[in-house]
Amino acid sequence: MDHKISVGIVGGAGYTAGELLRILLFHPYVQITHIQSGSYDGKLVTEVHKDLIGETNIRFSDIEMDHVDTIFLCMGHGKSKEYMEKTDIPSHVKIIDLSHDYRLKAKGNDFVYGLPELNRETIAQAQHIANPGCFATGIQLALLPLANAQLLKDDIHIQAITGSTGAGQAPSRTSHFSWRNNNLSVYKAFSHQHLGEIGQSITQLQPDFNHDINFIPLRGNHTRGIFVSAYTQYSGSLEAAQACYKSYYASHPFVHVVEENPDLKQVVNTNKALVYLEVHQGKLMILTCTDNLLKGASGQAVQNLNILYGLDEFTGLHLKPSVF
Repeated sequence: MDHKISVGIVGGAGYTAGELLRILLFHPYVQITHIQSGSYDGKLVTEVHKDLIGETNIRFSDIEMDHVDTIFLCMGHGKSKEYMEKTDIPSHVKIIDLSHDYRLKAKGNDFVYGLPELNRETIAQAQHIANPGCFATGIQLALLPLANAQLLKDDIHIQAITGSTGAGQAPSRTSHFSWRNNNLSVYKAFSHQHLGEIGQSITQLQPDFNHDINFIPLRGNHTRGIFVSAYTQYSGSLEAAQACYKSYYASHPFVHVVEENPDLKQVVNTNKALVYLEVHQGKLMILTCTDNLLKGASGQAVQNLNILYGLDEFTGLHLKPSVF
């Protein structure tokens, strides 16, 4: 590129904004010009994101719309739509929203659903992108190759566990260390908000799919990472399933179909997704591992930024897992 992409971040104090900053500060084609936070206006970003001490001297400030090319919205669900309605955003400014507000198709919603492994070509032409949810990303990566091959013929059963950072930075009883440590619990069984976008993506590839998606989410006692286990009826061989998945993900650099049972530490601090398959008595089991703050949020948002501007998807995202 002959110039850097000027970036603003709205809602700059939370976990996803912190990870976005950590990546974009070292992105060779990005200049962060504005980071907005209603609670910390005028203060140094490093007063909130202390892991960035020594990396930046930027302060929280309002966004000057004429000086940005792209805005990332890192606010809570419902806040992005409110911001879009009350803010005069020039037509040239691209938006990547990390909330739930624009993920579901609706009349008047021009946001493209930003899962590159599903919509890469459409993302490249988009003005507005709705970044997928963290659980939704891991689950869809487990199911999209089957939907693409028209092989989802029965109900789908999913159990997935997420780290405490998935609940956001605002403290609550179930994200407090003394409750979360050495503990495990189910929440929003069969009713999680990410089910809508999962079903939407499956029917995009397999329009006649009309079976149940049974999802049991769990709160884990770790800080970051999502481990998905899913299964559904399947009549083929393991070799055929592996070939199906490897073919689907052959052109997608962050998804790796592995032949050894994976673990979360292989992906934490990266934008990778690992996918593992087993066949058991007429059922296909699919495991996926992702980092909820990166491939499930900020890393995927940067991946979408790269696609928007015709950059290599890996730009700024060569990250090593924290395995020790």
